[in-house]
Amino acid sequence: MNPQRFARIRQMLAARQHDLTVCMEQVHKPHNVSAVIRTADAVGVHQVHAVWPGSRMRTQVSTAAGSNSWVTVKTHPTIADAVAELKGAGMQVLATHLSASAVDFRQIDYTRPTCILMGQEKTGITDEALALADQDIIIPMVGMVQSLNVSVASALILYEAQRQRQNAGMYQRDVSLLEEAEQQRLLFEGGYPVLARVAKQKRLPYPRINAQGEIEADPQWWATMQAAKVR
Repeated sequence: MNPQRFARIRQMLAARQHDLTVCMEQVHKPHNVSAVIRTADAVGVHQVHAVWPGSRMRTQVSTAAGSNSWVTVKTHPTIADAVAELKGAGMQVLATHLSASAVDFRQIDYTRPTCILMGQEKTGITDEALALADQDIIIPMVGMVQSLNVSVASALILYEAQRQRQNAGMYQRDVSLLEEAEQQRLLFEGGYPVLARVAKQKRLPYPRINAQGEIEADPQWWATMQAAKVR
């Protein structure tokens, strides 16, 4: 890993917003999932959540997320499981839904730990999810259409969150707030992608990346890495 790439990854890690996320409830189109993940990365979101019963959607989510290895995708079997985890982390859960109690999405304080809940493309957010959310939010529209594409809506809200957090100085950090193990994973996978793939194939633990961006590993680790490929 050259010094420029190491510095860029370190800068990205320092700007990661560990307490800002999106939860996609049964968003089933892979291109929408991928677009949400790409926007999440652009605004510094580290992890997004997806809810869909069964294994099929988990596979689709993993495929859609494959183009962006910088954002992790955590799947949940039910919306109740997802919201319980998010609220357990102290997040306010905001549902994008037109209701009598909904407020303009720009009126929300996104400097608080926040999850933006996005519903399925055709039917929107389920009644169960709405009951679990803390607040409904809307994107005001004055045209004839009544809704936006889920990836477009999430982008608008995420960039409002980014604006508020930038103004509050939440991106101006020298060190990352992510756990050290997660920082090390991203440094190795992002800085040494070929070695990371081989390590996964051989089920080897990742080595430590030091303050100069270099791999610190014992001779046995290197010997195993250099051995014949696993069939």
